[in-house]
Amino acid sequence: MTNYSIGVDLGGTNLRIAAVEERGNLVEKTTLGTRVAMGRDHVVNDMCAAIQQLSEKHKNSGKLLGIGIGVPGIIDMETGMVRESPNLPDWADYPARTEIERRLRTKVILENDANSAAFGEKWLGAAKDVNDMAMLTLGTGVGGGLVLGGRIWHGMAGMAAEFGHTTVEPEGALCGCGNRGCLEAYASATAVVRMAREAIASGAAPALAQAANANVEFSAKAVYNLAIQGDEEARKIFRRVGRALGIVLSDMVNALNLPMYVIGGGVSSAWEAFAPSVFEELRQRSMVYAATAPEPSRGQGASGKVEPMGTKKTIVTRALLGSDAGLYGAARLPLVNGS
Repeated sequence: MTNYSIGVDLGGTNLRIAAVEERGNLVEKTTLGTRVAMGRDHVVNDMCAAIQQLSEKHKNSGKLLGIGIGVPGIIDMETGMVRESPNLPDWADYPARTEIERRLRTKVILENDANSAAFGEKWLGAAKDVNDMAMLTLGTGVGGGLVLGGRIWHGMAGMAAEFGHTTVEPEGALCGCGNRGCLEAYASATAVVRMAREAIASGAAPALAQAANANVEFSAKAVYNLAIQGDEEARKIFRRVGRALGIVLSDMVNALNLPMYVIGGGVSSAWEAFAPSVFEELRQRSMVYAATAPEPSRGQGASGKVEPMGTKKTIVTRALLGSDAGLYGAARLPLVNGS
């Protein structure tokens, strides 16, 4: 094996760790449950133990070039302090990098998980052929990442690219951030379930009601399954998702004029249900997109696939790395930032 790095994707449910060769080949991947309820020390101890086990296993195969960790939340990039993390509630104002480095006795690089996902797609995924890209991650919430000149753009305080908290409907649905009408309140898995329950409460969605009654863990996936089966109320929900995404993407395209915008996260698996509405909004709302959109016969459609085309085109497409985007992006961090 050649030299390698270790990437960590720290989620509120799963803790995923991988050794990745410097050319991007996966060496080994392991997944643990994130024992959030036991407190941050248990989570950090579990993570560090798994990192040490992986590095010890491969110590004679190549040189470990560094460790990168994607963390959900707002990170002070200079100090490595996690300022706030909705999925890790006791990590607020926690000196995570210091604590992890103390246990591992080596330097680590912390990064926001959505930024890590964008970096992974830039390295090995949908955006590997461009230097500038933006990404939206549709999961429990909606995250964002921005890569300019091949590097993550953090902004003044490490809080750039919070696209999920762009307003799409003034005085709309309440968002977890305290604002109303955020993209996250219309395009996240949480939002899909909320809109489904609103439709059920109205009495106009019998199929959704039946699905909800049959499953105590009624999810966005269940709503999607009904949508692809042709249920109109479920399809309306994903048209609403697509409209919200299209509004935000139109603003992003007009403001940034980047060559590529990537949509990832678990909800992106419903691409065929919401993508038509995304592109309808883009063509109506963004003069930049209208001027630079790929030809319909050669561009991206419901499948999310992009055919080869000329330069100066604005590509909006689905991510390629799936749930591994953040893992690869985290592994890439020490390769470009030093260790």
